[in-house]
Amino acid sequence: MSKRSVLSNAASDSGRIETVTVTGSALSQNKDQNANPVQIITAREIQKTSAVTIGDYLQRLPSIGTGGASGTSTNTQSNGGLGMSCADLRNLGPNRVLVLVDGKRQVQTMGQGSSCVDLNALPVDQIASVEILKDGGSELYGADAVSGVINIKLKHDLTTGGITVRGGITDVGDGATGKISGYKGFNFDHGRGNISVFGQYLTTSGVMQRNRDWSALPWNANVAPGATIPYGSSITANTRVFVGDNSYVSNGSGTAAGYHSFTNADRYNFASAQNLSNSLQSSNLSGDAHYDVNDHLQLYANVRYSHKTANNFLAGWPTTGASYPSTLESSIILPSGSPYNYWGQDVSLYRRFTDLGSRRYEEAVDTTQVMGGAKGRIVANWFYDASMTYGTSQAMLNAENSLNYAHYLQALGSRQVDPTNAASAVVYDPSICVASTGCSLINPGTSLTTAQAAYLRHTQIDHAYYQMRDFNLRVHNNDVVKLPYQHGGAVGIALGMEHRSEQGSYSPDPLAANGDLGGGSTYTGGGYNATEAYLEGKIPLLQDAFLAKDLTIDGQGRWSHYNTFGDAYNWKVGINWAPVRDIRFRATLGTSFRAPTITELYGGHAIGYYSGNDPCAQASSYGALSPMVVANCAKQGVNTATFVNANSGQLPQLSGGNAALKPEEGRTYTVGTVITPRWIPNLQASVEYWHYTLKNMIGTLPGQYIADECYTGANPSYCSYISARNASGQITQINDTYQNLGGLRTSGIDFDLSYTLRVTRYDSLTVSNNFQQLVSYLQQNTPGGSWYNYAGRLFYQAGGGQPRVRDYATATWRHNNISLTYMMNYIGGMHFNDGSTDLSCKSFVYCKVPGIFSHDVTVDYRTGRWNFEGGVQNILDKKPPFVPDGATNTALSMYPQQIIGRYVFLQAGVSF
Repeated sequence: MSKRSVLSNAASDSGRIETVTVTGSALSQNKDQNANPVQIITAREIQKTSAVTIGDYLQRLPSIGTGGASGTSTNTQSNGGLGMSCADLRNLGPNRVLVLVDGKRQVQTMGQGSSCVDLNALPVDQIASVEILKDGGSELYGADAVSGVINIKLKHDLTTGGITVRGGITDVGDGATGKISGYKGFNFDHGRGNISVFGQYLTTSGVMQRNRDWSALPWNANVAPGATIPYGSSITANTRVFVGDNSYVSNGSGTAAGYHSFTNADRYNFASAQNLSNSLQSSNLSGDAHYDVNDHLQLYANVRYSHKTANNFLAGWPTTGASYPSTLESSIILPSGSPYNYWGQDVSLYRRFTDLGSRRYEEAVDTTQVMGGAKGRIVANWFYDASMTYGTSQAMLNAENSLNYAHYLQALGSRQVDPTNAASAVVYDPSICVASTGCSLINPGTSLTTAQAAYLRHTQIDHAYYQMRDFNLRVHNNDVVKLPYQHGGAVGIALGMEHRSEQGSYSPDPLAANGDLGGGSTYTGGGYNATEAYLEGKIPLLQDAFLAKDLTIDGQGRWSHYNTFGDAYNWKVGINWAPVRDIRFRATLGTSFRAPTITELYGGHAIGYYSGNDPCAQASSYGALSPMVVANCAKQGVNTATFVNANSGQLPQLSGGNAALKPEEGRTYTVGTVITPRWIPNLQASVEYWHYTLKNMIGTLPGQYIADECYTGANPSYCSYISARNASGQITQINDTYQNLGGLRTSGIDFDLSYTLRVTRYDSLTVSNNFQQLVSYLQQNTPGGSWYNYAGRLFYQAGGGQPRVRDYATATWRHNNISLTYMMNYIGGMHFNDGSTDLSCKSFVYCKVPGIFSHDVTVDYRTGRWNFEGGVQNILDKKPPFVPDGATNTALSMYPQQIIGRYVFLQAGVSF
């Protein structure tokens, strides 16, 4: 063992059992002595799957959140979360899980309205293991470890080299992936120092929605049994004109006779130009070095750089009017004075600008992180580790073939009487076009000329920046003093201090910021710093005693001072009792305090269109509350009998930060047992009950929930979140910025098993299983309000849910140098919920989804320095269940393997 290994593992010269630091404690100890529920995943377990990013692999695990309400972003979310893969635990959201690399904090990537440690920026082939603390960790690691910690440990101290090449593709010829990675390490100065370098290039191509039969014709909304199914979008490629309660669609001629009444046949199938999954390319380069001066001083450094690009396509730009922060027309009005207005009154225009081409969204991110420090022995059994980490991420986000809304209004000759009022009256004034270079008047009932398209087309370019500085000092002693009685163990103490600062900014395109694009976003900028100190003590009350093979208690506490919110204190206690070596009982109880993140506080405001339906367009679906909906719509001048929702299937929602947010507080406890029977060698089984409680929870609500609460009269205060309707009676905006919602209570049971059976001298069988039973998921959407049980519910409009049962099982048979691995993933069935109520199976065609299995197989063969691997993901080509989300016919973040379909990969590697 090298000198560095001795120091890092804190093994004493007395020859006692070597121990390591396991996530959940700052003290070195045997893994089984940890009271915290920690799941350890090896590099081999990751590499035998089809995953090309660590985010892809983690989605298999039952404890990892499934998006939707949690806000998790994945590579199968094309409309939002572009190119970012954000981790989640227990469906508490990515803002409540702390992602570490080698125990140190990582810089986040900032997108529009969100930020997280982007798992796509971490090369999967450099990972040695992943440790998941499935319990709160705020008292040891910081406030953002509310749900737990994901600690990704990288490979270090390499003395060999290797190259690995992997390729894969679906059975329909899309979703291709390619990856090449390599590493080389060497010692110097007689083993006192080491330098290791690692590089990787990865590319994956997206999957188009039109190339999957189940998604090629998207339902626009869930309907009652026997009702006509609306396919596609009601915003047509040819201009749609609203005249009172009637609407007409142009046939392209632009004449008065060229308009006909709108029917479902006129709907636009946006699936023809839309991605189901993103295209992704990433390049990574990292270097790691250390030099051992002596036992008291080890110098170490690590630098990592990644460049990542992601892109996807959406259908041509749809426009119905402007929204905040723009003061341009909230409804596109063709004034009665226009020569192309054949109705003798002001009319509203809706149009999808396929003339400009499909929208192409691209994100390019450069992330750099540098860490350096020193560690070693202070004196006797006291060890220290001091480090400084600096990281930055810079992102550029492009939206090609966007619409310059201000230019469009000019080309229509539509001028606002009051330019500061989005609801202002408008008049026909062709001079505003004549005065603008490149502008020519448009007949809205015809296609655009090349010159007109060039005048309206715009590429929106936004920039984001995030910076982190972290100073960290850790001191620990595993053997401070032995308890002064027989069978007493050695008391361990760890303490440390940390000071970190984080700043982020999001700078939108100038035209988006001033409202010329009809919406856009506002500038985001802000930051905070925190000074913290922690203390941990481990007291082995009994060791090797009668009915106490091990009885250890552990206590942790952390003081934090934020320049934004003042002081906070978190604590945690744990007990670990093994009456005999075959069984161990453990329990923890801890608190959490989470300050709002930069994006939650200062995030720029932007309008997005998310799945949902205007209550006035589905008044009859509310049962006994339908009369109330009809009455409330009538108060706003909407006749529910004739009303046509132009944005059917979507609701315009304003998202962004809220500087008035307050911190959230929480409490977590776990109780469990670990069984390792000596009469069944290599068997380990554990059962864990976990429970989280949050107060003042920070989050957002489904837009449908806000609209329903208002129009059904269940909570009239939510009506203040909905802006006034435009001239054609359409909802223009639902305010859904971050807020302190209320509370959250969730609990569940984990069952984990691993067993290796030596069948013959040359054959072995290894099985493992990770099972999660969700007992409850109660959320309070307003302080002091009602509690909603979302366990077993799927937010069908948002694309995520809370399955009661999830399971991931593997079985590997190995014969000499060949192995065969089978993997099974199960997601339990769920009932559809719109945020407030379950859908009635009598009122809607679809009201729930069944449980879904998927199966993978991998074969591995090793010979000499070479390793070959091949496999099939979703070998039975299981399709995702039908979910009427208004966009893709399924829940994208819930079923990533089924969305891609059957996928085949091959890999070859050589070491030298």
